[in-house]
Amino acid sequence: MPLEPIKPANSSAPQSSQPELIEPLCAIFRRTLKAEGLKYTPERAQILDTIIEFDALFEADQLLDTLKQQGHSVSKATVYRTLKLLESAGIIQHVLFDREQAHYQLAIGQTGNTLLIDVDSGQVITTEIPELIELRNKICAAHGLKAQAHKLQIFVSSK
Repeated sequence: MPLEPIKPANSSAPQSSQPELIEPLCAIFRRTLKAEGLKYTPERAQILDTIIEFDALFEADQLLDTLKQQGHSVSKATVYRTLKLLESAGIIQHVLFDREQAHYQLAIGQTGNTLLIDVDSGQVITTEIPELIELRNKICAAHGLKAQAHKLQIFVSSK
């Protein structure tokens, strides 16, 4: 089930919290890499920057195509290795969608993500449900915890 092409966030739109996300994500990624004895290379930085610009789910090959369209020389192996590192750092998350292709989305900064996934068309709708966020916070508070984020995936069919 192919996804609609990924679209970088509209650069003419007001810059909401995006600039504030870039610095912490870089810091988180740098710490994770350092802990594993790896370096924060220009290629890894560009991959992270490109992911931050996406406003939807993405596939590794779509990420690679976008990087090449932007004029960056990054190998497929580097993209796949960096995705694994970003996932282990908690910056992106694997989204269960189908068995044929791995899909990812930015995890940090998505505090109340609910995905409606149409299994027939492959369309993905991201929405926030304030009542769900309120319930999540209430449940966490009852256990003396503070919610950081949540992810809910609802698989739907138009048939």
